[in-house]
Amino acid sequence: MFVANYLKTGLAGIDFTDCSIEKYMFHIRKTNELWNRLSKDEKEFTNACIEDLKQHLEESVLSKLPENYQSVLKQSVTSGEDDMVRSYLRIRIQKIEKYMFHIRKTNELWNRLSKDEKEFTNACIEDLKQHLEESVLSKLPENYQSVLKQSVTSGEDDMVPEPQLDTFVLCRSKEYLTGIQLEDGPVDDRSKLFEMEPGVLHFICYKSIKALVESGKIDLL
Repeated sequence: MFVANYLKTGLAGIDFTDCSIEKYMFHIRKTNELWNRLSKDEKEFTNACIEDLKQHLEESVLSKLPENYQSVLKQSVTSGEDDMVRSYLRIRIQKIEKYMFHIRKTNELWNRLSKDEKEFTNACIEDLKQHLEESVLSKLPENYQSVLKQSVTSGEDDMVPEPQLDTFVLCRSKEYLTGIQLEDGPVDDRSKLFEMEPGVLHFICYKSIKALVESGKIDLL
């Protein structure tokens, strides 16, 4: 309770009714006034929570990412920047939830997930299927009861949302790159190769630089 009271008075305007040592462990660990108020057992508990989280992130998430992402997130965890890590994981989970059917049937994406994320994806798919079948699909004609297709006559899974790779993104190259094939603009221009100077900002179709982003040569901003 002392942690909750301290945060309520020290960080005005934020509701900390669900405050706990586990939730604010990084903040507590790097704040001497809070750390010194913990008992010996509470300090051991806090350190154990931090180490468990680090291990979980490294085994289930960080090891699946490009090396440049790994170094940034590892540094974030080590320095106690838990808000950044939580934000990253929250966005990652949201994307999995949004595109779970597409991820499940696409080997390239499925193999990027950790064991826990695969279990989470499968659970989400089963939960959504059950919900749709019980609340909607069971009440429709048999030809329209598919979760993935509009009807049995559909040639593909036309009810499965997919990421929009033709979205334009702001990016910056880490090195001089040439031979980039543009995927947007007039048809005549798509045969032209594009160059990127290191450190220069570009607003470009994601599909054109997808492989370079995944290899760590280009950063999205």
